Amino acid sequence: MRISTNTIFEKGATRLGEAQASLSKTQEQIATGRRILTPADDPVAAAQALELTQSQSINSQFAVNRKNVKNSLGIEEATLQGVTSLIQDVQTMAVNAGSGVLDNEQRSYLATELSQRLDELVGLANTRDGAGNYVFSGFSTATQPFARTSAGASYAGDQGARMLQVGPSRQMAMSDSGSAIFQSIKTGNGTTVTSAASTNSGSGIISNATLVGASTGDEYAIVFTSATQFTINNVTTNTTVSTGNNYVSGQAITVGEYQLTITGSPSATAPADTFSVKPSDNQDLFATLTNLIGVLNGSTSGSAGQAKLTNGLNTALNNLGNALDNVLTVRASVGARLKELDSLDSQGDDRDIQYAQSLQQLQDLDYTKAITDLTKQQTMLQAAQQAFVKTANLSLFSYLQ
Repeated sequence: MRISTNTIFEKGATRLGEAQASLSKTQEQIATGRRILTPADDPVAAAQALELTQSQSINSQFAVNRKNVKNSLGIEEATLQGVTSLIQDVQTMAVNAGSGVLDNEQRSYLATELSQRLDELVGLANTRDGAGNYVFSGFSTATQPFARTSAGASYAGDQGARMLQVGPSRQMAMSDSGSAIFQSIKTGNGTTVTSAASTNSGSGIISNATLVGASTGDEYAIVFTSATQFTINNVTTNTTVSTGNNYVSGQAITVGEYQLTITGSPSATAPADTFSVKPSDNQDLFATLTNLIGVLNGSTSGSAGQAKLTNGLNTALNNLGNALDNVLTVRASVGARLKELDSLDSQGDDRDIQYAQSLQQLQDLDYTKAITDLTKQQTMLQAAQQAFVKTANLSLFSYLQ
């Protein structure tokens, strides 16, 4: 078969081009360290590499989210530590205020100091993070959560807790609402609450109450009709439960489903001394401090004044204890979340290593094989070039003289 000179040149040029392209591709692979330069090099591996790269990117975003949550929880924990110390200081002040060696003026000094601590508490409750967002305002991060009022402080935030995705299947709260920390605090002993009427003129002091039966949720009032007798009224149903009950100081009194004691000498002089018992409700920490300030500013002259002081301090100490328990519960939750974040960080690092190893297996170049291929391709190209030169000289005109 006759092969034209033009065909020889075309095929030779094509083969040389292919050899140069293969050599160039191998050189590029060696330069980049990647086996796959385009999806066409290995479509299946390229698709797997893309999926792994996306997973790696998502895993990196989780790490950023965990860092943000850690920063936010760190600010919250530091703030709650300050709140804890403040409550403990106020508890100490309340105990000291009950000392018989203090007079009205000295207790007013404590009230003035307590007023400053209340301002400090409002400041802690209005803490901002590094971005200027309020930590305890729920979702309303741009709204100042607490403002001083005559009754303590009002809350302008919401009940929400900001969440961030910190793992493939884990969302975590990066804050707690101020309502849950400073307002949702049980009064009394957490189950029941007792109190003495502000109009009492006797020296009666009421204890905490315990449940001795199934709770009905009713409120009861103990009204003294004489120094030795009292009536029990159901305030909720507006009915009289019993009359002519004998009073002995310190003796247990059963009131509906509650049991309590009253010590001292209550007065039946109008208005008659009245004591109440009911299920615990919620009272915010700011109101507790405000009420305590009022107790410390009140007169304690005589046995009646001393009884008011004691009843008021007992109520404040109960509420402060509940507030401290609530803050410590939130701090425990914050600590648990921080510990979980450390664990999630470790898991995220392990996933990142796995993704990197998988990508390396799919994409990274085998340098030994690549350099061997490069040497072979260089030899083949040189041989092809020399063969082309010799073939190109096979022309009849070369032999014509």
